[in-house]
Amino acid sequence: MLARIDLRGSALPGTRELADLLPRAGTDIDSVMATVRPLCEDVRIRGAQAVREITARLDGVDNEDFAVPQEALDRALTECVPAVRAALEEAISRVRRVHADQRRTDVTTQVVPGGTVTERWQPVRRVGLYVPGGLAPLLSSVVMNVVPAQMAGVESIAVASPPQRDHGGLPDPGVLAACALLGISEVYAVGGAQAVAVFGYGAGSCEPVDMVTGPGNVYVTAAKRLLRGMIGIDSEAGPTEVAVLADETADPAHVAADLISQAEHDPLAGAVLVTTSEALADAVLDLVFAQVAATKHSDRITTALEGSQSGVVLVDDLDAGLRVVDAYAAEHLEIQTRNAREVAARVRNAGAIFVGAWSPVSLGDYCAGSNHVLPTGGCARFSSGLSVQSFLRGIHVVEYDEQALAGVAAHIDALAGAEDLPAHAAAVRIRQSRQAG
Repeated sequence: MLARIDLRGSALPGTRELADLLPRAGTDIDSVMATVRPLCEDVRIRGAQAVREITARLDGVDNEDFAVPQEALDRALTECVPAVRAALEEAISRVRRVHADQRRTDVTTQVVPGGTVTERWQPVRRVGLYVPGGLAPLLSSVVMNVVPAQMAGVESIAVASPPQRDHGGLPDPGVLAACALLGISEVYAVGGAQAVAVFGYGAGSCEPVDMVTGPGNVYVTAAKRLLRGMIGIDSEAGPTEVAVLADETADPAHVAADLISQAEHDPLAGAVLVTTSEALADAVLDLVFAQVAATKHSDRITTALEGSQSGVVLVDDLDAGLRVVDAYAAEHLEIQTRNAREVAARVRNAGAIFVGAWSPVSLGDYCAGSNHVLPTGGCARFSSGLSVQSFLRGIHVVEYDEQALAGVAAHIDALAGAEDLPAHAAAVRIRQSRQAG
């Protein structure tokens, strides 16, 4: 079911070449841009009417107003299964606890006597948070998007999630219940690229936002790319992925279950085992076959595990394994080895790292307290997951008095001359000459 790549017995290539050898789903955003561009333009020009027509065509739902009424939010929370509500409350509590420690404080640096620079952290004013509802209604993504925005101090938060025909054209009740628990009253029953367009341009009762975050399919990602610059975005998310670095001490049943759990998300999901043990690889492959047959979404999982984005990579030792997982830069990386904490400390590139046998990715998806909106497609080499910092902007506030400016005037003059920008120097000289006069 999982293809094998044997990298034993020879020197590993450089990082880029190594990354090219590893299994990964390809996402061709440009291929859907011809569909997404006119759709977003239609929303820009015709607003709510365009949203209604697009939603009827793509989702089979004809909502005269795509704003979710407050009574629907209240009803969803009232009718929420007690165990689900308790789980949501626990997830919210843990995510708040972790993200509270991410808040930034203003820092003032005295550069010279009379000259200071303050870094002031200002939250984005208004954000639109997207919650997928296609193959699975991700109510946990409500928590992961809303909590860091609230902790950052975002003033205005709107949530969009696809309408569901089975629920009267409203988003999934679990999504609505999570919004209600978090105090979010501005929710829209709109999905896909059109949801990003609603956030970006404004439509109906939805005012334009400054930033859009949240995972989604290739159409959502393409719309984010299209509107980027007019709005901020968190990332261009691709299919979800997990890599497991394991040695002979790993429990093959754990590894198999974790690969399957990530493959459950999407037929394009990636599941990669990197191991020093061929015996472990053999055992995992045997167990995967048996476990998949017993799962609800076996067709989806099988497609993901048999695809070119998944596989088993055999390496000579853990040093080689670490080079492989750093080249792969997984969204989720599990370390199931001897001395797992020490091995994890050597990892450079990953969206989130799950250490040891008792820290599966599923824990992070729901109740670890960490955020599950993470960089995919190797982007963990240069970007981070969603956090309080995602919703904050650092603004430098510069305050120099007359003497402090005079002390650096000659240097400004020299640098302005070197760059052939004499007006820059003149803006300092005029202050000096007026004071001297």
